[in-house]
This record gives sequence, C-alpha cells and structure tokens, in this order.
Amino acid sequence: MSTKKLILGTLACLPFLAAAQTPVNPADVVPEKMPFDVPYGAAVSLDRAEAMLTASVMEAKKRNWKINCAVMDSGAHLVSFKRMDGGQIASIDIALHKARTAVKFRRDTKILEVAIQSNPYVATLDDVIASRGGLPIVEGDKIIGGIGCSGGTGAQDEVIAKAGLAALPK
Repeated sequence: MSTKKLILGTLACLPFLAAAQTPVNPADVVPEKMPFDVPYGAAVSLDRAEAMLTASVMEAKKRNWKINCAVMDSGAHLVSFKRMDGGQIASIDIALHKARTAVKFRRDTKILEVAIQSNPYVATLDDVIASRGGLPIVEGDKIIGGIGCSGGTGAQDEVIAKAGLAALPK
C-alpha cells in the first residue's frame, strides 16, 4: 500500500474517531420514563402545614438559626408561613419561592441547584430557584404541597425543611 493511500485512509477515518470520542450530552439522552412524574393530590391542610412549620422553627431554634419557612398547597398557593424573630427580610420571598418551586417542578430545589451548575438552560425556566431548602410534600405517591425554608446557608435551609417534612402528621 502506498503512503498516500495510507494517509488518505487515515484522514477518512478521523471524523468517525472524533465522533466516537465526543462525550454524550446528558440533555440528549431520552429517558424511558418521565422523570419526576409524581401526580398532584389533594392539598395539605392548614393544621398539617402548621405542625410542619412548628417542627421547622423548633429545629431552627435548637440550632440558633433565624429562618423563614413556608408551606404551599398542591396548587403552589400559600397555606402557612412563619418568620422567626430576626430572620432575614430577603428570605421571606426566598422561602416562598423555594416552596412554590418544589411543588411546580415536583422535586427538591437542591436538584435544580446541582443542575444549573452543568446546564445553564435551567436558569431560563420560569419560577426556578436553584438553591436547596425547598422540598415537595409527598403523601401516598402524590404531591400535596411543598415546604421552603430560607435564612441560612442552603445546607442549613435544607436541614430545617427536612425537619418540617419529617413532622408531617399522618
């Protein structure tokens, strides 16, 4: 085989080799099932929302954190809200937003926080807050609301939201 043919053959293979080495964009992978396909259920009641917020505030007090917490119903409407004395004013709206986002997007806001780091398109979605501390309230495989907490670091907010979620009365 001549050198010229060898070079031409090698050059002809380069596009295929480059394509084989190109990493797959996760956004291009088509999942078999719909992710976060949790149906919406009946709204969380005021009494249950209050019990969750009481648990959240108790946990925050125990840690000496000044937190704001909100519970939204399954339609992303406010059911109840608590602002601790000295809680950051900006965190009022952030707590509301985290609870609303958890309901509307049917996932923890931490997932959006992680997603935005590698997929900037997430920032273009309406009503997204990409900061942990928002959790959907799921009962019987249905979303009945969302809890959102804000005022500390994202990790602190998430701890307080989880304390509230764990206190959901049956």
